[in-house]
Amino acid sequence: MTLVAGSYEKYIWGFRIKGPPDQGPGSEAHVLKPLFSFPSHLSPIKSLALSSPLAASGAASDDAVKIYDLSSLSVIGSLTDHNGAVTSLSFFTPPSLSFPRNLLTASDDGTVCIYDVDPFVCLKTVVAHKKGVNDLAVHPSGKLGLTVGRDACLAMLNLVRGKRSFCCRLGREASIVRFDDGGERFYMGTEENVSVHDSEDARLLLELENQKRVLCVVPGENGLLFTGGEDRNITAWDTRTGKVAYCIEDAHSTRVKGLVVLGSRSSSDEDAELPYLVASASSDGVIRVWDVRVAKKEKPNPLTEAKTKSRLTCLAGSSVKSFKRPVAGGKEEAVIAQEDS
Repeated sequence: MTLVAGSYEKYIWGFRIKGPPDQGPGSEAHVLKPLFSFPSHLSPIKSLALSSPLAASGAASDDAVKIYDLSSLSVIGSLTDHNGAVTSLSFFTPPSLSFPRNLLTASDDGTVCIYDVDPFVCLKTVVAHKKGVNDLAVHPSGKLGLTVGRDACLAMLNLVRGKRSFCCRLGREASIVRFDDGGERFYMGTEENVSVHDSEDARLLLELENQKRVLCVVPGENGLLFTGGEDRNITAWDTRTGKVAYCIEDAHSTRVKGLVVLGSRSSSDEDAELPYLVASASSDGVIRVWDVRVAKKEKPNPLTEAKTKSRLTCLAGSSVKSFKRPVAGGKEEAVIAQEDS
């Protein structure tokens, strides 16, 4: 499994999680092995996406998206179709493929760009908001996306046609939007609260109230949702009841800036024997990996950690596995269309 972190100092960091077969909850025989570090941008990194073997990063002011090949540990190019900071990135990988088919990028210029990954060509540029886009989420089907913006609106994007299909004003500006793994629900983060919505009609199902501002949200298995932020905790919420399932208090000494659910014992990739892992990154430059099975009973110690000695701003992760490239014109074409129908 691979982790990639971005920093205020313009660097991107890559790590490989190495571990033996599962030795039970709390096993500490794991190592975060450094893979690379690149001085990637001209300004602090704001966003990351990872879908092996590719990673992408966006920065605060150079308006560019950098693309990395993790198999060769190299920078393979830049995308420069935005006229503002790149605020959110998301790869789309069809269920039948293990190689990403599309990359979606959102920007302070209010637009979302849809790219074909092989080769990197901008298929569509969609105007999503009158002001900057804060965050972007792609439905597991690849047919639609959600964005939240600085205009305090939620927008729905029809990714098949490459158009905005719906927009509504929110009570407050949201900074985070995420789909759950099945796409049946989506989550919006607004300051210290996270709201849970039905994906079919955007109906509000419940609200999760934190004590301090939420900075990162990531869905887990069995209806769990992990949040981190200025309270320095990693909190697992049961989204069926709206209650806290368990919490790793003081997971870091400073605010949590990124969370990644890395894997579970039910996963089918080469790391299937690794325990249920969650990785976290904080603004003091520390990345930690946790076995959250222990957290259900007591406060765990991190399985492993790495100190980058930089101010981390975001974190992304992915399973490392063999991949096959899509065949143009074959049955593995992207759900996202290249032309309007």
